[in-house]
Amino acid sequence: MGERQDTALVLFSGGQDSTTCLAWALDRFARVETVGFDYGQRHRVELDVRPRILDRIRRDFPQWGDRIGQDHLLDMGLLAQISQTALTGEMAIAMQANGLPNTFVPGRNLLFLTFAAAIAYRRGARHLVTGVCETDYSGYPDCRDDTMKAMQIALNLGLEARLVVHTPLMWIDKAETFALAERLGGGSLLDLVCEETHTCYQGDRTHRHAWGYGCGACPACELRAQGWERFRCETASGKPTAGGHPAPGPASR
Repeated sequence: MGERQDTALVLFSGGQDSTTCLAWALDRFARVETVGFDYGQRHRVELDVRPRILDRIRRDFPQWGDRIGQDHLLDMGLLAQISQTALTGEMAIAMQANGLPNTFVPGRNLLFLTFAAAIAYRRGARHLVTGVCETDYSGYPDCRDDTMKAMQIALNLGLEARLVVHTPLMWIDKAETFALAERLGGGSLLDLVCEETHTCYQGDRTHRHAWGYGCGACPACELRAQGWERFRCETASGKPTAGGHPAPGPASR
């Protein structure tokens, strides 16, 4: 059975990366469901924008609207109880002695994929799509390609299944992620990404920048702002950004 007849489950937070991955999946699969996680994140506003993004995709992209299936939202509040991080508590963002930023929530992506796989198993979805990335990221070990490959093996062994973990952004940076959104859905999708998605760690929806809403100072905002500037410069110069990068295969480059 080809991909276009299959169902995919997208780990959809409401941020730039997961929204781009959602478009990527809608462009490839016959049916796409989404799953989000409420884990006590201080930028919980990302959960509020999720339904708006889904509604706009249904309204503005008729070629995709009929493919969007059920949205699942899971309560993962236990993560906040067992972790003390800058994403789940009120503390300044800083580097730790182990070389990782204190925005790293231990086990987060491992748990997310495990729960997503359980939903996929029940819903008959064979593909999991996640926006983890090694190119523009904060050094999180659970975003690495090796971690995704290991998770795919573990999930399939544990579920006696043949799930495929897709990581469309693994080897592209933020500028290329903006370009990928434009390539998939044109200026309309790029506008949606800038206007509706949320990535700021501080949960700031009061300051609107060219690249979207955010405080403009946290690591997530800085990364997004730099990517937007590079994307606009390369677009103006006619230099290809995402077009020259093929989408990576399942859990691999």
